[in-house]
Amino acid sequence: MKKGAILIAVFSMIMGAATIARADQDKTDVVERLQSAGQVLQELDNAPDKGIPNSVFKSAKCVGVVPSMIKGAFIFGGKHGRGVATCRLPDGRWSAPAFFTITGGSWGLQFGVQDVQLVIMVMTDEGMRHLLNAKFQVGGTASVSAGPVGRNASAGTDWKLNTDFLTYSRSKGVFAGIDLSGSEIERDGDSTKAMYGTDYPSSRLLTGKVPPPADAHVFLAAVRDAALHHENQSAENR
Repeated sequence: MKKGAILIAVFSMIMGAATIARADQDKTDVVERLQSAGQVLQELDNAPDKGIPNSVFKSAKCVGVVPSMIKGAFIFGGKHGRGVATCRLPDGRWSAPAFFTITGGSWGLQFGVQDVQLVIMVMTDEGMRHLLNAKFQVGGTASVSAGPVGRNASAGTDWKLNTDFLTYSRSKGVFAGIDLSGSEIERDGDSTKAMYGTDYPSSRLLTGKVPPPADAHVFLAAVRDAALHHENQSAENR
């Protein structure tokens, strides 16, 4: 295949991913995403020697998962995906899931397309306030960095004091790691309405004002199990 044809094919894949990310969702799509999100969290968190540290999970205000985010680049790179988030309530329960989209782009010289699985740990009250909004930009007023890995890993105190979002990603494509700076996270009204029958704002869902639907059980169970596992491990290490 000639170079020009390859470039056109890659560009078409990126644009196709953007179209898919904007497409209307039905309840089957949303339920499958919730189930995939639960599986991604379990698999990434259980990665040998590279899981989310106990101290990070214990301190997290909210957990967001994007089961599949398409990232592609040829001169201009793009990221497109749909995710789901839940926040820790004052009584220790986890909230009904809220749905979001993540999009963004950056200039670069990379070439290729990959499918990324992403977990976002919301570490601060300010980060949670951003998540409750309809739309915000990551890397501006909302700080983000790659999270430390390993059950007992320590990254000093900087992430505890200054970082709103810690990210963990897994991929099988040609890129290493992921940079969310400049990306926009926006409330996903299509998915919200498909799941709840009403387009609830994220602020109602993530603060416990709407009960979790039965279809969210798999995802919320994965979050609860992971949180409990980290708490037990922390207790054993004291």
